[in-house]
Amino acid sequence: MRAFVVTAPREASVQEVPEPEPGDGDLLVEVERVGICGTDVEFYTGEMAYLEQGLTHFPIRLGHEWTGTVVGLGAGTDESWLGRRITGDTMLGCGHCRFCLAGKHHVCPDRFEVGIQDGWPGALAERMLIPQRFAHAIPDSVSVTAAALVEPGGNSLRAVMAAGEGGRLLVLGSGTIGLLAAQFALARGFEVEVAGVRPESLELAESLGVPVTRTIDSLGSLEGVHYDAVIDATSDARAPHLAAQLVDPGGRVVYIGLSGTPSHVDTRDLALKDVTAVGILSASPGLPGAIDGYATGAVRPEAIVAEVVGLGDVASRLAGERGADAGPGPKVHVDPRLP
Repeated sequence: MRAFVVTAPREASVQEVPEPEPGDGDLLVEVERVGICGTDVEFYTGEMAYLEQGLTHFPIRLGHEWTGTVVGLGAGTDESWLGRRITGDTMLGCGHCRFCLAGKHHVCPDRFEVGIQDGWPGALAERMLIPQRFAHAIPDSVSVTAAALVEPGGNSLRAVMAAGEGGRLLVLGSGTIGLLAAQFALARGFEVEVAGVRPESLELAESLGVPVTRTIDSLGSLEGVHYDAVIDATSDARAPHLAAQLVDPGGRVVYIGLSGTPSHVDTRDLALKDVTAVGILSASPGLPGAIDGYATGAVRPEAIVAEVVGLGDVASRLAGERGADAGPGPKVHVDPRLP
């Protein structure tokens, strides 16, 4: 079958690879849509920390935001999965450590990470495997585009839930996570503002119902503007400190973005204002809620996708190119059935 393979920094191609064979408890999935993530870009450029840490090695089969249809079953699986549209968790915990037993498989020290860590090939291929216990059914009311946005949606929903129960919320970052977080926050009754860099992404945020948008650079000059909660969904090393400064006393700061270089927070900004700071890793606990938000129409994520390309165009998109007809959204989707 065809799969997209990164063999070295900035070296990748579509290759013929062996067909996946489902083992005990596995589902074989025909992949219909995959999202390209910032993590994928960092693997392509060679900047991802997992490479330096020895958790991932070339060649790499990327892709962890996906949807598809179950076309085969391994031994011990429930036959009712056959023919169903699904997505799957990225974090595949061992199932028996203290973290997994406590319902926190996404921080299991012995986990696989689909398309990220060594050991479990990703979804940028015609077919893939996912263990039945990590599969999530997709309702008919959810489009294929939305279904492939469940993983980033789960991350965004978790960030919003960590921000509290309402009030004035600032989302730093107008990329995929920031725009999805803004939509989930609006659906949960927050008064939402989004700050970003790209004018077109801020215009997109406004079209999605965000009443106030700003540039991140303008935030430092604001006087008397504070927020009940701030979500940092950027890759800007300055943003964590800025978030801690802008949040109100007794407020909450949520860190879901990661910068390529170490970022700094003055803990006095947290302690002297009695601020709660929360870090978010993984969509895992938020996947069911994201699916429900899309199924009910409370969140409509399709506008975030700029274009859909085939496997042959993945390398150029990882390098930052966009097609002539691409929309303003930050996300590129891939249909592995296309050339």
